[in-house]
Amino acid sequence: MILVNGAATEAVGASDRGLAYGDGVFRTFPVRGGRASAWRLQYLKLAEDCRALDLPCPPEAVLAEEVARASAAQEDSVVKIIVTRGSGERGYEPPRIPRPMRVVIAGLRARHPADPARNGVQICVCRTRVAIQPRLAGIKHLNRLENVLARAEWSDPAVAEGLMLDMDGNVIGGTMTNLFIADASGLATPDLSNCGVAGVTRGRILAAASRNGVDCRIEALSLDRVLAARELVLVNSVIGAWPVRAVAGRSLTPGPEAMRIQSWLAQDDD
Repeated sequence: MILVNGAATEAVGASDRGLAYGDGVFRTFPVRGGRASAWRLQYLKLAEDCRALDLPCPPEAVLAEEVARASAAQEDSVVKIIVTRGSGERGYEPPRIPRPMRVVIAGLRARHPADPARNGVQICVCRTRVAIQPRLAGIKHLNRLENVLARAEWSDPAVAEGLMLDMDGNVIGGTMTNLFIADASGLATPDLSNCGVAGVTRGRILAAASRNGVDCRIEALSLDRVLAARELVLVNSVIGAWPVRAVAGRSLTPGPEAMRIQSWLAQDDD
């Protein structure tokens, strides 16, 4: 089901700034048995991203009701919330008084490799780089063309994800995921101060590590360091945590850090 400003329709105005310029933000998360996973964190991150773009965020109660209504017909679904600055005149200048448009989309979950959380997944390294833009760093904005081009680089169904690097050669994450690595220095995740999306699941893992006294560093991760790590774990709100079993000709074995991250997420899903 698709709701646009609360109405059951797929129609969006041709002058909407989200369509014209990618002027907006979004969030994607699973809904199981009528319960949105980590809903409060999802809404807080949506509101934070809206503030970063000086975009009014719809009230939490409004979105919660629309999420429930859109997903009611499906026991297990994925919901996407989109908030744009709404319609405006031609040109880049944003309207002084924006009238945000909200879209709530509920659909069936995508099919993935057999038991990826246990068996791990095969990934590749993408050629398409992520541009450095600190003003947009961490925000899940609608300008995702870099990810689209990166995802178009492979068609092999055995490859589940691709790693993306920034213009300095540091690994930022996957096309749709955040990354954690385990090596001789411990647990680490890429620094997203200059670019990339700081996902809700990444934040949940960092918080869980802190609560459990586990040192998890945020730092620049070179491709060489990532490829040499003993464990790689990909995370997002829909897939949870997938260990990597193969990348760039190297085989890895899903290990204890992946299991620990999965355990943290299972304990903290409200």
